Amino acid sequence: MYEDRSPVRTGAGRLLILLTWLAVLSGLFLWGRGISEGQGVATPAAGAAAKGRPAAEPLVPAREPMPAVAPKWLDIRSVGVHAPVVARGLDGNGAVDPPPFTTPDVVGWYKGGAAPGSAGAAVLVGHVDTSSQPAVFHALRRVTAGDQVRVSRSDGSVANFTVESVDVVPRKRFDPDRAYGVRKRGRAELRLITCGGAYDRERHTYEANVVVSAYLTGAVEAASPGAAR
Repeated sequence: MYEDRSPVRTGAGRLLILLTWLAVLSGLFLWGRGISEGQGVATPAAGAAAKGRPAAEPLVPAREPMPAVAPKWLDIRSVGVHAPVVARGLDGNGAVDPPPFTTPDVVGWYKGGAAPGSAGAAVLVGHVDTSSQPAVFHALRRVTAGDQVRVSRSDGSVANFTVESVDVVPRKRFDPDRAYGVRKRGRAELRLITCGGAYDRERHTYEANVVVSAYLTGAVEAASPGAAR
């Protein structure tokens, strides 16, 4: 049963949350222009609270990247996420345009970056809640290392990812290079981003971001055009 402990958002509060999203995603845009594929850092964001399995329990090996194909659906069975994915570009201010509050169950893919399954760090964003209900990534903070993330793609293929870390990054310490940079050169990686941390009642916004990092560990290839139906 869902228990919403956050206060009811006013129209002004919703605007401030949106402006905070734009500020964070604008940082993503600037990062994307300055970082080439395959570069980045291999450590969580400074000041982040990370959770997952102990270092003594290594995760499964990475799979080689797949061709770049647009995503269609995102599934995270461990937290009950099954959602359509839509491409998002930039708004008039040069920031990544997040999914609108009118479609709280939709995930946005930053189409200016890598496609999920291809080399690089693909970025998917979603709201944690709206003024009246939980949104698509409300339970994202409950994901743990080792959980599976499945992305169905537009050519019929499926990219399967394994979560390696979950970080709660304070907005004051948010570093786009650390949050979005590729952690290991040559891998296909995935970042799932939403609001997190405590809710500031005075500013009507969250104090942090939840950043889930995963990497490609399996795939279902697209059926060939001549395959039997």
